[in-house]
Amino acid sequence: MLIFNTISEIQEYLKSQQKTGKTIGFVPTMGALHAGHISLIERSKTENDLTVCSIFVNPTQFNNPEDLKKYPRTLDNDSELLQAAACDVVFAPSAEEMYPSLPQLRMDFGTLETVMEGKFRPGHFNGVGIVVSKLFNIIKSDKAYFGLKDLQQVAVIRQMVKDLSFDLEIIPCPTLREIDGLAMSSRNTRLSVEARALAPQIYKVLNLAQEKLQAGFSTKEIQEVVNQYFSQYPEFEVEYFEVADFDTLEPIEAKNETGKTALCIAAFLGGVRLIDNMVF
Repeated sequence: MLIFNTISEIQEYLKSQQKTGKTIGFVPTMGALHAGHISLIERSKTENDLTVCSIFVNPTQFNNPEDLKKYPRTLDNDSELLQAAACDVVFAPSAEEMYPSLPQLRMDFGTLETVMEGKFRPGHFNGVGIVVSKLFNIIKSDKAYFGLKDLQQVAVIRQMVKDLSFDLEIIPCPTLREIDGLAMSSRNTRLSVEARALAPQIYKVLNLAQEKLQAGFSTKEIQEVVNQYFSQYPEFEVEYFEVADFDTLEPIEAKNETGKTALCIAAFLGGVRLIDNMVF
């Protein structure tokens, strides 16, 4: 496994590989890797000649400086996991390498930025769009793999790829969960023992909401069910719960009869912000 820290070095290497006709799969991450990330690496390896993983905690997508400060950084452990997964190339640049000067560009993703994550984390998707577009330009992969746990992020990136005519395919991959249903996330490592024991309630309420929605309950009624459920667990501070159209992520009043419906939630537990979703 090769590890590069500079843009020029990884570009030189990947260009030499592409000249021989090799295809490249790309898995962008912020590190603190878990089995969910590794599943993306494994998927990429089945579909490409070379798999590249980037590890970069992107400062421009954090609207909360404290969240950026607390984000886990575990490069040594990440490298061991990637080595075991037979990842071919790791790109682990510094902030100075990625941003020799502060970007002046501002990306606007329209209505995707006015709901859920966009509404509660202003500027977040601008930062995501800038760093992912930079990484796409650096790696120039044939395919890029993203987990559907960050459903809105996937929607934003697909929109960006479409609008800017990036020559690559976005591959959304299913959310991996712990045995108790908790969606795998780097943030889970920040949960206390007590909070970790409560965290699967998020998955349970999503299942409950899905059952009610498929039984014909309206979005308003589902909201009441969710609020009542969390009244049993005051440890949670629910930031939002939305029933949305899968493609636009705009709120809908009932189950989508002509397409997919997404149930999306964000909640604080012990000071850690957790997100999850269910699509059906």
